[in-house]
Amino acid sequence: MLNIAIVADQFMKASFFEKALGERVKDQLSVSSMETLWPDEPVVGRDGPAGPLICEYCGDIAAIKALLANADIAITHLGPFPREVIEAAPRLRFIGVSRGGPVNIDVGAARDRGIKVANVPGRNASAVAEFTVGAILAETRLITKGHVALARGEWRGDLYRADRTGEELSRMTVGILGYSHVGQRVVRLLKPFGCRIVICDPYVKLTVQDQVEGVQQADLNTLLAESDVVSLHVRVTKETIGMISAERIAAMKDGAYLINTARGSLVDEGALVAALKSGKLRGAALDTFATEPLANDELRVLPNVTLTPHIAGASRYVCTFAANALADDLVRFLAGEPLLNPCN
Repeated sequence: MLNIAIVADQFMKASFFEKALGERVKDQLSVSSMETLWPDEPVVGRDGPAGPLICEYCGDIAAIKALLANADIAITHLGPFPREVIEAAPRLRFIGVSRGGPVNIDVGAARDRGIKVANVPGRNASAVAEFTVGAILAETRLITKGHVALARGEWRGDLYRADRTGEELSRMTVGILGYSHVGQRVVRLLKPFGCRIVICDPYVKLTVQDQVEGVQQADLNTLLAESDVVSLHVRVTKETIGMISAERIAAMKDGAYLINTARGSLVDEGALVAALKSGKLRGAALDTFATEPLANDELRVLPNVTLTPHIAGASRYVCTFAANALADDLVRFLAGEPLLNPCN
């Protein structure tokens, strides 16, 4: 009997994991599960109840420890797995986390116990990429402004004026900062629009196909100076936190747009607000913020922003894809084969 504990939520439902496991794992299973209230309740940041080593989690630690007491396998999305949870599960051999980065897992503590950890890198890359293109269009083609005005009973015919209307993507340069799973998919979706595409990522090189199709690679200063739209797709690291600073916003093209579907900590929000107010930047589309739920009242009332509540990575396909990917790696683990997406 294989004891599996599932810490799910209202996006990655327990039923998705159970279905994927039932279709693949041939052992007799004993499945116990719980579902947290995320995303109806926000995640907890670093230095929350689980300590300083993990972040972006949701769930009661005591309840999770009780659920894992006899578990051989743990599957989760946002459940907190600090050292105390891992050490309270004596039979645990495998932790699967259905997200791109296992930031809610103390991977070091798992390694100390000989517990394998697997994740699902790029699980929502397609969803975020589609959303990014939609955000670019919503802001640059004045879709947001038009909607907000009509919702208030105001007919903004003036948005057709030559001095107020937007530019077509085919006439713009789009800078992609970060060229991993999401950045590559954004570029793939943008190519048919005919825009000039410039990417900046010191850790990757353009593919031959990208080069043939006119995608260019540049350093950060060049990208900022030449792009009409700058879209962020980098991970949060020590070198990227606050990278869109006041100085770098000042280096951007006058009248440019900033798109952030990555993480709020990449941007100096105060500097961004100032640039939007002054007209240095014509607009911004933001799905992530320095504090979530959004606490910046100045951003909330600006007329030249498109704001969404961190939903770029959410699609129905992501749910089943991530559950299936974890189940596939669990099958490999049980067969003694190398994991496709190991974290330790």
